[in-house]
Amino acid sequence: MKRDDIRIHFVGAGPGAPDLITVRGMELLKQSDVVIYAGSLVNPRLLEYAPNATIYNSARMTLEEVLRVIKESFEQGKTVTRLHTGDPSVYGAIREQMDALDEWGIAYDSCPGVSACFGAAASLDLEYTLPGISQSLIITRMAGKTEVPPLESIEKFAAHQSTMAIYLSTSMLAELTKRLIAGGYLPTTPAAIVYKATWPEEEIYMCTVEELARVASEHNITKTALILVGEVLQATGYEKSKLYAADFSTEFRKAKEETK
Repeated sequence: MKRDDIRIHFVGAGPGAPDLITVRGMELLKQSDVVIYAGSLVNPRLLEYAPNATIYNSARMTLEEVLRVIKESFEQGKTVTRLHTGDPSVYGAIREQMDALDEWGIAYDSCPGVSACFGAAASLDLEYTLPGISQSLIITRMAGKTEVPPLESIEKFAAHQSTMAIYLSTSMLAELTKRLIAGGYLPTTPAAIVYKATWPEEEIYMCTVEELARVASEHNITKTALILVGEVLQATGYEKSKLYAADFSTEFRKAKEETK
């Protein structure tokens, strides 16, 4: 089926700033008759891109109610945008919605969005993958109402000493610190608390792993914050990328001989 024939769209709203939605996502909102948005996390200013749509706030709805609106709207020939925070593929709970649509034979598509960890990196002018320090970014969360598989515990990920972006864990920072240190991070490992990344009310606090709970408490941050951990936050002692090195050949550029 061609994209133009699909009328159910899962769209990533981005991390918060209304201009950080993708162009495709914005255009899909403009074409929508119905928008179901995650009101607890999505910036409501994004709804301005859908001035003529009927709006539903999924923060006040069950899964069954969301699916009922999608199905009934589809049957009425309407175009529906399911607007999720960040990128829908990261903690978006979209698979269960897609499975129901598959059962009903209703076609849909997905539009990616900027996840909070990338919005936070932009706010911090940060590179997560500095050569010689870290070449991996682990996106994870503490176990809460949704369990985490044993092999994906904070301790096991911390053992890699790579960069970590930890979602949905702001209310458990004392326990998070304990687990990060048990896994191998030093208590003095650089860390950051990024509250509502890219929103007008964004707050950023640099600290260390052992200071996470205290700093969050001092600034009354209990939710809607991303935790970053890793030596890349210091941005010192890294190696320059080989990609642009004069003595490195690529498909597009031959290495230059050293001048004697």
